[in-house]
Amino acid sequence: MNNLQFDFTIDKTAKTVYITRAFDAELSLVWDAFTKAEILDQWVAPKPWTSKTKFMDFTVGGRRFYAMVSPEGQERWAIQKYTSISPKTNFKMLNAFADKDENPELPGSEWDYTFSEQNSLTKVSITIYNESLDRLEKMIEMGFSEGFKMSMTNLENLLETLSKK
Repeated sequence: MNNLQFDFTIDKTAKTVYITRAFDAELSLVWDAFTKAEILDQWVAPKPWTSKTKFMDFTVGGRRFYAMVSPEGQERWAIQKYTSISPKTNFKMLNAFADKDENPELPGSEWDYTFSEQNSLTKVSITIYNESLDRLEKMIEMGFSEGFKMSMTNLENLLETLSKK
């Protein structure tokens, strides 16, 4: 186990999840891992699940529509709408579960990603604000924190591989 920073805090009063994670990789590579579907799909799903992006338009007002797919083939769809992008620094999006026809299940959550580089480490800070406490609790019940931690490990391993190329 490495000693890279990883903080994961759930504040139910604020209906917010705060995550900070450091990676031993260049900022541009980490940014691409969060903003390019072909890389995102390689790490974002906690194993044994996989991620399948149907489409992704990483522009302000653009969207990503994707599914988390179970080993049995069960699909859990979600839609993300990008509301703000400052290249290699920050992006914000609205995220909602959806059905296979892109109809969102509201309420959703607001995700705010901030990227910074220091001493060849890239730090990603993520704030996830949920409109409703029920949705936050549903995320927790679905194993969000465990799944997210597994995804971060997947990303770390993928970045190590990509950094060597």
